[in-house]
Amino acid sequence: MSPFFSHHPLSPQRFFIFLLILAFRGVRVSATTFTFVNKCDHTVWPGILGKPDIGTTGFELKRGSTRTFDGPPGWSGRFWGRTGCQFDQSGQGTCATGDCGSGQVTCNGAGATPPATLAEFTLGEGAPDYYDVSLVDGYNLPMMVDASGGSGACAATGCGADLNRRCPAELRVDGGDACQSACRAFGKPEFCCSGAFNSPAACAPSMYSQIFKAACPKSYSYAFDDATSTFTCTAADYTVTFCPFSSPSLKSLMESGPGSSVEQAAVATTSWIANLATGDSTRSRSQPFSASNSAFFVAVTLILSYLVS
Repeated sequence: MSPFFSHHPLSPQRFFIFLLILAFRGVRVSATTFTFVNKCDHTVWPGILGKPDIGTTGFELKRGSTRTFDGPPGWSGRFWGRTGCQFDQSGQGTCATGDCGSGQVTCNGAGATPPATLAEFTLGEGAPDYYDVSLVDGYNLPMMVDASGGSGACAATGCGADLNRRCPAELRVDGGDACQSACRAFGKPEFCCSGAFNSPAACAPSMYSQIFKAACPKSYSYAFDDATSTFTCTAADYTVTFCPFSSPSLKSLMESGPGSSVEQAAVATTSWIANLATGDSTRSRSQPFSASNSAFFVAVTLILSYLVS
C-alpha cells in the first residue's frame, strides 16, 4: 500500500487533492468503454483475447445490435469478428472464419485462426492508449475503430472495404469468405518478414500487402507497417463497428432526392466503376480498367448530371 493511503485518512480535502494529482498526471480514474456495433447483414460472433479479463472472451452479436464492455487501465488485447458460426443449444460449435478453436461461443484464451481482421489495443496507465486495425493475419470482415471523449489525435482507423471481393485468387479461401495474407498463403520469409527479412530495412511491402494498403490505408498491411497504422489517444472510449459502410448501387444514385450533388454521385460512381475494374462484379478479374470502362464512366456521369439538373 502506498504511503499516501497508509498514513493519511482519506478526508474530503485529501481526496480532492488526490484527484487533482491524477488529473495532472493524466491517469484514468475510470475504465475504458468498448462498444461493439454490428452493421453487417448477418450475425457476427466477436472474439476477445487479452488481459486482464473484461468479462467475456466471445459472444453473439446479432445484426443491428450493440454491446458494451469495460476495459481497465493497462488492458492489452485484440478483438475480431467470427462469421458463419454454428452453435448448438449447449453453446458448442465452430465458425467458418475467425474461429478460435475453443469449440464454444467463448474463446477461453485462444486467438483467431487466420485469416481475420484484428482490432488491437493497449490501454495506457497514465499514458496514451495505442490502437490499430491489422490485416497482417489476413482479412475476413470490414471493421472500423472510432475513439470518443479522449484527448490527442484520436483518429478513426480500420478497414471498411470489402476485401473479400477484391481478394486475389491465390489468397482467397474456399468460399470467398476471407482473404489470406501472402505470408500464410505462401510461407516465404520475404512475405512473413522473418529470417533474413526480419527488419524494416529488409522487409518491404509486397504487391499483396500493397493491395490491402491501397484499399485500407490506415490499417496494418504487413509486419513493419507502423508509421501509418498505429494510433494514440488518451482516456478515450472506443467503438468497434463491423461492416461500417454499405456501397451505394447505381440505381440508388439515380434515385437520389433533392440536395444530392453531381460531385457526390460522381465520387460514388467512380468507386463503383473501380470495383468493377478490380473484380467486384461478375466480370473477369483479368480485365483492366480499359478505355471502354472510362467511356462508360463518362456516359454515366453525364446521365447523372442530366438527372439532377
